[in-house]
Amino acid sequence: MICDVVIIKDGLPLLSKNISNSFNTKNLFSEVDNLIMVSGFFSALNSFSDSFEDLGTISELKLSNNNLKLSFLKDSNIPDLIYLATYDKNSELANVQRFLKKLANNFLKEFSINQISNWNGRLDSFKSFENVIKHYIEVEDSKKKAQFKNQVYDWIKGFENPIDQIETPKTESEIVDSVPDFYIYIPTIMTSEKVNSKYYLTGDTSCKVYEFIDGKKNINQIAEELNLSQKKVYNLCKSLCKIQLISFK
Repeated sequence: MICDVVIIKDGLPLLSKNISNSFNTKNLFSEVDNLIMVSGFFSALNSFSDSFEDLGTISELKLSNNNLKLSFLKDSNIPDLIYLATYDKNSELANVQRFLKKLANNFLKEFSINQISNWNGRLDSFKSFENVIKHYIEVEDSKKKAQFKNQVYDWIKGFENPIDQIETPKTESEIVDSVPDFYIYIPTIMTSEKVNSKYYLTGDTSCKVYEFIDGKKNINQIAEELNLSQKKVYNLCKSLCKIQLISFK
């Protein structure tokens, strides 16, 4: 959330509004002297960046002693007018910048450029604008809450599984129908007696598959008993067919 809004003119705080009761925020902006020093510092910092075009303008700073970040927006219509917002880790820079631009547009609608440029330094000169700041903060908070509710709703909805969409367990015949046709082929021994597979085959897997062939089990069943893939068993059986040790029913 956004915690503070400060509008700085010529290095002085033109307007300051604290939104939260954060302890860290009060330490930073509650006292007038601190507010004036902070405003002067950030104004000088932005002026420094303007002196070096390649560096660009400063849009965000992180405070090391707390979890707050600071975002800046320089008004292009009035020289040395800066909008500053502090915000916590739950807010994104892009959203804070959008908020500051909206605030800047409305500030120039409420007060003329002449009023702002000829400001006499009194901190209460633009105090009426605090209500506008409060309004936009409330709007931003409402958007966040609505967005969060939608995210929670979508998350919960992802777990829903209507009864008519629940997948019913397949029957044994349906499982058989779902596998390729050749996985239900039954390999049979071509000779009257089994030969010693070690004389003709290489590898333990080939020998195991051959030993499990009894003319009753299909490829799918042999694969399950040996904990092998159906494709692996089928390919081995094809090799056994080529050397005429087995055939398929």
